[in-house]
Amino acid sequence: MRAETQTLISEIEKSLALLAQRMDYETAPHRLEEFNARVEDPDLWNDPDAAQKLMRDRQMLVDAMKTYDGIAQDLSDNVELIEMGEMEDDAEVVAEAEAALGALAEMAAQKELEALLDGEADANDTFLEINAGAGGTEACDWAAMLQRMYVRWAEKRGYKVELQSEEPGAEAGIKSCAYKISGHNAYGWLKSESGVHRLVRISPFGKGTRETSFASIWVYPVVDDNIDIEVNPADIRIDTYRSSGAGGQHVNTTDSAVRITHHPTGIVVTSSEKSQHQNRDIAMKALKSRLYQQELDRRNAAINEAHESKGSAGWGNQIRSYVLQPYQMVKDLRTEHETSDTKGVLDGDLDAFMAATLAMDVSGKSRAEAQAE
Repeated sequence: MRAETQTLISEIEKSLALLAQRMDYETAPHRLEEFNARVEDPDLWNDPDAAQKLMRDRQMLVDAMKTYDGIAQDLSDNVELIEMGEMEDDAEVVAEAEAALGALAEMAAQKELEALLDGEADANDTFLEINAGAGGTEACDWAAMLQRMYVRWAEKRGYKVELQSEEPGAEAGIKSCAYKISGHNAYGWLKSESGVHRLVRISPFGKGTRETSFASIWVYPVVDDNIDIEVNPADIRIDTYRSSGAGGQHVNTTDSAVRITHHPTGIVVTSSEKSQHQNRDIAMKALKSRLYQQELDRRNAAINEAHESKGSAGWGNQIRSYVLQPYQMVKDLRTEHETSDTKGVLDGDLDAFMAATLAMDVSGKSRAEAQAE
C-alpha cells in the first residue's frame, strides 16, 4: 500500500478517535437506550419544553453515532478494496478506492471540526451585527461588502437570514446592520468572526488612491426560551423613532422602530420591523442574548479576552485583513490562515477561516494537539 494511502488512513483514524472521544462512543448505545425509554413515556409531553430538548439531544446522539459508524464502515470497505485490488493487480479498483479515501478524509476532518462545537450555546441561532469603523464613506461601503459576504455564507449553508435593523451610510453603504441567522450551529460557526475586519484597496469613489477601511463584527447567540435571563424594567429605557432605509430590498419606513438601552451595561439594541409590538419583542430578545453572551464571557476567559481585545474598529485591533491592492490576499491574524482567492471569500467562502479558528480557539488547542491528546 502506498505511503500516501497510509497517510490518508491515519488521518481518518485520528478523526474517528476524536469523534469517539467527543461523544463518549463507549457509552453512546447505553445512553441511546435511555433516551428511547424516556421517549416512550406517555407523560413526556406534559412538559413540552423538556420533551423538545430531550428529542433534540436524542437526535444529536443518533446523528453522531451514524456519522462515526458511517465513516468507520467506509474506511474499512475502501481499505479492503485496495488490498484486494493490489492482490489481483487491478490498478483501476485501487485508484477508485484511493480517491474515495481522499474524499472520506476531507469529510471526516469536517465532522471532526463540527464535533468541537460543543460549547453551551454553539448549537443556537445567532445575532450578527456589522458596524462601519474608521474610514468614513469607504468604511460604510466596506461594511456593506461584509454584509453581503455573511449573508451569502449563511445562505450557502441553508440558514435562514432575517434582517433586524439597518442604518444606511450618508453617501454609500451602511453605517450598521443587524441580522438574526437561524440554523443548527449558527452561533458556533460564526462566533469566531467577532472582531475588527480591515480592508485595503484602491478607492472606488473617484480618488484613485489606496485606502484602508475598518468595520467591526459582533456575534452573540440567540437565547433559547429555556434559558432564563432576568431584565429589571427599571434598568432599561425603550425609545421609538422613525427609521428609513436607502431603498431596494432592505427598504424600511416606519414610525415604530424600537431602541432599548440597558443602563447597567450600556448595551443598546434596535429593531426596525413594521410592527412596534414585534420590534419590542425582537429587541428584548436581542438584549437578553447580549446579556447572556456577557455571562458566557465571564465563564470563558478565552472568549472574554477575545472580546476585550477587539477594541475600536481601527488600527491595531483587526483580526483579519483583506488586501485587494497591491496584491490579493485575505489573512486571519490569529491563525495565520490565508488565501489569495479574495473574490471567493467576499462571496461567502469563509469555512476554511472559521474551521482554522474553531480548531484553535474553541477546543483551546490546535487540531493537531486535539488529535494527539
